[in-house]
Amino acid sequence: MNHKIKNLIRRDIILGSRRFSNYFWALILAIGGLGFLLAGFSSYSKINLLYFANPTELIFIPQGIVMTFYGVVAISLSFYITLTIIWDVGAGYNEFNKVDELVRIMRKGFPGKNRQILLVYPFNNIKSIKLTIQDGINPKRLLFLCTKDQRQIPLNQVEQPRSLLELETQASELAKFLEVNLEGL
Repeated sequence: MNHKIKNLIRRDIILGSRRFSNYFWALILAIGGLGFLLAGFSSYSKINLLYFANPTELIFIPQGIVMTFYGVVAISLSFYITLTIIWDVGAGYNEFNKVDELVRIMRKGFPGKNRQILLVYPFNNIKSIKLTIQDGINPKRLLFLCTKDQRQIPLNQVEQPRSLLELETQASELAKFLEVNLEGL
């Protein structure tokens, strides 16, 4: 019985902000921002706060103030990325349930009243699965759930573009599971 139910429910886990690239950029921005901030403070106070350089020789206006500004901006961006990692923004799941005949799409958002985003659609409102491929400088390979009221809900996570074969396989399996058409191929 449990095996039959498993074949009737499909759940795809979506990775949120807790990915290597976010950890990497948060760390790089924090280190670089701290360096710029210390360089700016050193040029103002004429006390060398960096052991590997001598920013006391910089004139505070305009160079020191610009270094301080860059440091504050970099540390602020690092703090923002760190908070999105802690809150795991974008994480969630896509659940396709043949027992209840419902599609549930859940994502975590920013803290507040609408932290949990839950979209529920009945099977009879699903028109198709759409695959969008855009190559070029900023390639995009997206999978959408298309509803009869012309909505297109993204189903895959934001990441480096996956291989075309992998995305086509996922799209065709999902369309077959939901018994709907596959668009975009």
